[in-house]
Amino acid sequence: MISRDRAAEILRFLIAGAINTAFGYGLYAGLIWLGLDRYVAQAIGYVLGTGFNYVTYSRGVFTGAGPAKLRFALSYAGNYLINLAGLKLASHFITDPYLAGAVTTFAVVVLNYAVLKRLVFRA
Repeated sequence: MISRDRAAEILRFLIAGAINTAFGYGLYAGLIWLGLDRYVAQAIGYVLGTGFNYVTYSRGVFTGAGPAKLRFALSYAGNYLINLAGLKLASHFITDPYLAGAVTTFAVVVLNYAVLKRLVFRA
């Protein structure tokens, strides 16, 4: 059974993650709509979204952790590579770039929480 504090942290992570996903996916979808290639749109959205995500996670979810900007940037670089590979794989099965991007985004949520909790935002 998980503790009340851990459950609250997971809930805060999911809420922040929903906000971060809406921001990042909104950028991706907007850039696709403007005519950019899906991979270029993903790269731009990811870079801009990373700074936004750091603020929401460090101030709203993992509040007891010390500064972790470098670890966060490194984890997001790895996360980006996983997302890129996922988008490439999803694009083989899903021709719609919006849906392929959405599937890829949601596939890495659990991995992202584990990395942020265990490696980035340590107490």
